[in-house]
Amino acid sequence: MTPDPAALSICVFCGSRTGASPADADAAREVGRLIGERGWRLVYGGGHAGMMGLVADAALAAGAPVVGVIPQSLMAREHGHTGLTELHVVQTMHERKRLMAERSDAFLALPGGLGTLEELFEVWTWRQLGYHDKPVGLLNTGGHYDALLAFIGHAAAAGYISAAQRALLQVDTCAGPLLQRLAGLAAAATEPDDYALT
Repeated sequence: MTPDPAALSICVFCGSRTGASPADADAAREVGRLIGERGWRLVYGGGHAGMMGLVADAALAAGAPVVGVIPQSLMAREHGHTGLTELHVVQTMHERKRLMAERSDAFLALPGGLGTLEELFEVWTWRQLGYHDKPVGLLNTGGHYDALLAFIGHAAAAGYISAAQRALLQVDTCAGPLLQRLAGLAAAATEPDDYALT
């Protein structure tokens, strides 16, 4: 069953810190606002701290339903957001990621650190292995991911990443066009298989 393009669920990965660049914070707010303006739903890690809180609050202000998923152990550290449409408190990170994936039609990584990178690479790997057919995007605000993209290019040149695998990651510096591209790809996606987490 393909998702309704008018009611997409976008899973956003981003930092539990705001970071040093005001442009990153602006991008988080813009993504949340655009999700709400399009009548879509935001799915994210459930925190109220950092970039997570910015994107969630902007989506809520723009009228989007917002679904958060957070492990019990991170409720204090990431300041679990109690003003969401739904907040699911789970026991493990695996449960968190699985539920976020199941509730989403597409994935988008904003600026962030280790957790954001881990989540991005996992769903990209799942996509490449055929565990799902949902699009994966990377918003490269202010060149935040330039070095990462250079490394990915190096790995591809060295023969570790194929052109087809690289093409599965949608990259843009502007939120609006990237969200529209993800929506189009999500509308053409097939029903995902069961998510295999190890």
